[in-house]
Amino acid sequence: MRRAERAEKIGRILDLLYPTQPIPLNHGDPYTLLVAVMLSAQTTDKKVNQVTPQLFAIADNPEKMAALEVGEIQQIIREIGLAPTKARNLRKMAQQLVERHAGQVLADWDALEGLAGVGHKTASVVMAQAFGIPAFPVDTHIHRLATRWRLSNGRSVIHTERDLKAIFAKDTWKHRHLQIIFFGREHCPARNHDLANCQICGWAASKKRIAQERRR
Repeated sequence: MRRAERAEKIGRILDLLYPTQPIPLNHGDPYTLLVAVMLSAQTTDKKVNQVTPQLFAIADNPEKMAALEVGEIQQIIREIGLAPTKARNLRKMAQQLVERHAGQVLADWDALEGLAGVGHKTASVVMAQAFGIPAFPVDTHIHRLATRWRLSNGRSVIHTERDLKAIFAKDTWKHRHLQIIFFGREHCPARNHDLANCQICGWAASKKRIAQERRR
């Protein structure tokens, strides 16, 4: 089966499993989504959703966040991974929004990626989910599964993003990346996974990969 055919079949399975998929990070607008995505690096969405209510209660816009001390932010998000760095980035990002963009999160790639702590993946999530602009954010789940399913060679996240954009229709990107994330979490873990009996890996992964996993 060619890569394009695998992608089409995978898409059909994901659409059946996840016909509608909400964003797993609680937010109310582009700014709070941006903050939540920034916090989610190397941390579970569940943990982010546990700390953001307290954070947004006192800083639900850039002006309020910029007015806080880094220590105040860090105290609230202390249970989040990399809390000291994220606290500094959140305050700096908020200051930049106020100074550069009148406190607004813009639907602009350069503006987003120019903010402290905002990389391409974070910007992609905001562009896709807050503004509906086609983007295919690639996180560790997507990168891993794209390699398992032979949709990309796993050389890099950038390479994986390019490959997935090439094989999935642009109007599916917004929900396809969420579907893959949820499939990875619920059905296709990184370790101790029976690829042969997985409803996607069982036919999309290579026979060599399936055999290797069985021997582990």
